Amino acid sequence: MNAVFKPETRYRALFASLLLSAIGFGLYKGVIDNYLAEVAAMSEMDRGIAEFFRELPGLLLVVILAVFYRFSAEKMYKTGMVIMVAGMTMQTLISPSKALVICAIFIYSLGEHIQLGMKNTLSLEYSRPGFGGQALGYQNAIYQIGNLAGYLAVIAVFLLVGAAAKPFRPIFTVSALFMLFAMLASLRLSGSSTPDRSRRRFYFRRKFRKYYILEVFYGARKQVFFTFGPYVLVLFYGADAGLISLLFAISAVSCFFIAPLVGKLIDRIGYKPVMIADTLILVVVCFFYGFAHHLFPMRTALIVCCVNYVLDSVISLASMASNVYVQDIADNQEEMKATISTGISVNHLITVLIALLGGWIWKVLGIETLFMLSAFLGLCNSAFAATIKTGKVQK
Repeated sequence: MNAVFKPETRYRALFASLLLSAIGFGLYKGVIDNYLAEVAAMSEMDRGIAEFFRELPGLLLVVILAVFYRFSAEKMYKTGMVIMVAGMTMQTLISPSKALVICAIFIYSLGEHIQLGMKNTLSLEYSRPGFGGQALGYQNAIYQIGNLAGYLAVIAVFLLVGAAAKPFRPIFTVSALFMLFAMLASLRLSGSSTPDRSRRRFYFRRKFRKYYILEVFYGARKQVFFTFGPYVLVLFYGADAGLISLLFAISAVSCFFIAPLVGKLIDRIGYKPVMIADTLILVVVCFFYGFAHHLFPMRTALIVCCVNYVLDSVISLASMASNVYVQDIADNQEEMKATISTGISVNHLITVLIALLGGWIWKVLGIETLFMLSAFLGLCNSAFAATIKTGKVQK
């Protein structure tokens, strides 16, 4: 990785922290959907409400970053880690009432969203010129292998004790410990990036207009799969936490190997073709996810939906292209950081609405309509990406 990253940077400390937090998240993500359905007794509408509060910090991110504009990207990353530890610890200790569970989800998500923009920013900032796509590819690969370790641990636990034992609390406890280790690893990040004064306000420049619109389309379409994809498998097909974790593990392995290739592809052919191409696969994925139970027996339909969930995870890697697009047209590193952070908030303008609306659409109109909506938004994303003019020569 020395060919991709500047040797004087602390990219190794960043990746160590990301790996540990990814293991913790893999443990958490592997059981949270079943925990919400089986223990907290959340319906599809309740899941939409919980997702609204999980996504709300992303909408508030631009305000949070404005308050802490004097902090470097490294310090903001570490702040996010501290909040993530607090949220996961709360999830471990509370009773499974809907209000408390949603509160814990909100706190954890607040730290996660603060960290989200910073890890992309730091990966790009630590990379050598012309290697931004590969840097993000390595970052995604490391995070995916950490997720995989967490998912495999969940699978092992459920094979040993069985789904009837519902070992959710011990898994949350171990997840909180990994988050704590990740926070300690992040302390090695020195504040080499300069504080960004542009974060004092909502940073919006006309030249990034297409990036913001692309973030809206992408945020809407990915929200459907991220929130309701696993929940469809749990509520509609009756999948247990072991099966869900196995599915996540397969997705993580696939993304681990493919993420660096997607990064190289972005650097080689450019971000625009990658932005356009991923939606062609998405339409097929959404169709079968929404209509598989009409075309196949339920057991076969479950397998089809699992395959499609993995495919969606893989094509979601194409979202790295938008960050490289920002790097390409930004005037400097500070502008890039501010724009990516603003893009996350713009992204969440639509995701918080989709979270609430998606649960209602599923309950009233059915999962077919929900996933056709995702396909339509994906097509809008590709059509708009086709209007991008690539001004700089990409290496």
